[in-house]
Amino acid sequence: MNLTTLDYQVDGHIARVTMNRPAELNTMNKAFWSELIEVFAAIDADPAIRAVIVASTGKHFTAGLDLGFAAAAQGHSEGDLGRRREAFRRHVKEMQETFNVVDRCRVPVIAVVQGGCIGGGVDFVTACDIRIASAEAFFTIQEVNIAIVADVGTLQRIPHLLPQGLIRELAYTGRRFPAAEALRFGFVNRVEESHADALAAAETMARTIASKSPLTITGIKQVLNFGRDHSIDDGLEYVAVWNAGMLQGEDVPHAIRAQLAKQEAQFADLVA
Repeated sequence: MNLTTLDYQVDGHIARVTMNRPAELNTMNKAFWSELIEVFAAIDADPAIRAVIVASTGKHFTAGLDLGFAAAAQGHSEGDLGRRREAFRRHVKEMQETFNVVDRCRVPVIAVVQGGCIGGGVDFVTACDIRIASAEAFFTIQEVNIAIVADVGTLQRIPHLLPQGLIRELAYTGRRFPAAEALRFGFVNRVEESHADALAAAETMARTIASKSPLTITGIKQVLNFGRDHSIDDGLEYVAVWNAGMLQGEDVPHAIRAQLAKQEAQFADLVA
């Protein structure tokens, strides 16, 4: 992969995706939106990967959408208005897909946030499974401050993570949502003193996840995402069918034998 906005590394069972434009505050330029899709396609295609850490560089996780890219994306000023607006709708749908692939990723994704996580950054981290922040981190639903309705995932995913009243306050005011407050409301799983400490906590968590049966972990994620988007009855039926299909392998008896022997089980990778 020829990446310009991201670093991508795989170490054993853990993939690391790192935004690497600190001088530009890791703003999301045109290349970012396609490169993230490319990286997560590689993750899904690699059966050895069992967890992903998403991180960033420099002072801020991201300052959000690159405004130059946003202005250019407004489209042509000539031609039929309906057709121009339909083209813009397709453009938004393409941008939504960049974070949809994170949400759909078959393995858990842990976001590590330092400094500001602004605008598109909130869209990004709400598509992740777990969020760990450094003490100075903050989140801002920035779109209202530039007269835009957030449209690439925040307003759809954050209602599953925060109370409605708080969501509306944050979305209507565009105020900063500091790490300590985010922890109090469960938006982040933990707050660490420094960026390095947050990265270390994510590493420990990712290694714990990677030690579990990868078939079970991907099943948990699939069932949780399905249940989020469907009724309780639909979710119960889905998990019943999932387990009826997936509990025929060797992982369950292998895990039970390891538990009885007070040993750590070793699980085979998924298959491509």
